[in-house]
Amino acid sequence: MALQKVVVTGLGALTPIGHDVPTYWDNLLKGNSGAGPITYFDTTQFKVQFACALQDFVPENHFDRRNLRRMDRCSQYALVAAEEAVQDAGLQLDALNKDRIGVVWGTGIGGIESFQNEVLAYAAGDGTPRMSPFFITNLIADMAAGHISLKYGLRGPNYCTTSACASAANALIDAYQLIQLGKADMLISGGSEAAITQVGMGGFMALKALSQRNDDPKTASRPFDQDRDGFVMGEGAGALILESYAHAKARGAKIYAEIVGTGLAADAHHMTAPDPTGEGMALAMQQALAEAQLQPSDIDYINAHATSTGLGDIAEVNAIKHCFGEHATQLNISATKSTTGHLLGAAGAVEGIAAILALQHQVVPPTSNHFTLDPQLDANLNYTFNQAQPRTIRTALSNNFGFGGHNCSLLFRKV
Repeated sequence: MALQKVVVTGLGALTPIGHDVPTYWDNLLKGNSGAGPITYFDTTQFKVQFACALQDFVPENHFDRRNLRRMDRCSQYALVAAEEAVQDAGLQLDALNKDRIGVVWGTGIGGIESFQNEVLAYAAGDGTPRMSPFFITNLIADMAAGHISLKYGLRGPNYCTTSACASAANALIDAYQLIQLGKADMLISGGSEAAITQVGMGGFMALKALSQRNDDPKTASRPFDQDRDGFVMGEGAGALILESYAHAKARGAKIYAEIVGTGLAADAHHMTAPDPTGEGMALAMQQALAEAQLQPSDIDYINAHATSTGLGDIAEVNAIKHCFGEHATQLNISATKSTTGHLLGAAGAVEGIAAILALQHQVVPPTSNHFTLDPQLDANLNYTFNQAQPRTIRTALSNNFGFGGHNCSLLFRKV
């Protein structure tokens, strides 16, 4: 059976630096940080008091009160990003075969705020369980995919991928493979996360994963920097419309990029710490290159996972050097989490969009907040520090890695 060629025809983004794709991209190029003090709850007793939250996002502008009761913020964000992607792709869904269109969505945590609030309410009561009838459906991770499917009446494949911070990248890879195999003509894919809550922040604080730079949150996310002290929590969603090339051409769609290769590998090393050699990360990148039938010299830009953690950044640079050899010095590498923060299970979608827009506009977004390169990192590599860099980009790689040792790589090619 001949595999279908898979292309991206629509984009949607709801991020801490922009509530739509054009605003997100503009602020990404400018290096405008989305970090600031947390306003969702009282942080007085918290060691970390800032995050990259969605500024000025008003749910009531998108949903009525009845539907808001039925959706955790994780699902709200997913629906908003998916709507932009559907509109961007120019979809007239009623004219298409909805049996052949589905949703594959990623989230690392799901409805953590709904879970937290129900447990707090129960603990404050008399012991009688008075849970909301929407408690379970609001908290389970697959519900964002379900809501998107329900909204548009899509009867194709519908499920959620959960692999920590690689979740959205895993969703995109699954969607790509389903279309390749002819299981669907089109899929809405991406990821969402809404973990800026008391228990979300408290849990990652307990892991000592978060930056504690409360006095300077705008520069707290410092990938590759000697003085980085952890990642900055982010939230939001990214959505991509994936479809077969034949289907896209038949409906006259604009095409942003082709997905030409994917990689999936495990570290098999530690629950939270990456393998310092980067072996598993390199394996995912090598698989993507092999599937695309490309050489290391064919790649121009890598959107790195680079979270601004001590171990993670070093492991990824080791992996890039292992995979790309001498060509590593000819690449542009950038870490867009320096401006968006870490969107956890949504990161792969939001950063995949950045890689696609880099191809479209032929410019590499910067790694912001750089002051001093970590001496453990190779100074001969181009990390695209502090300023966007125009260059010819034929193929871009997007990396995402998650707790549990999950490694994903996606290769996008200019069409």
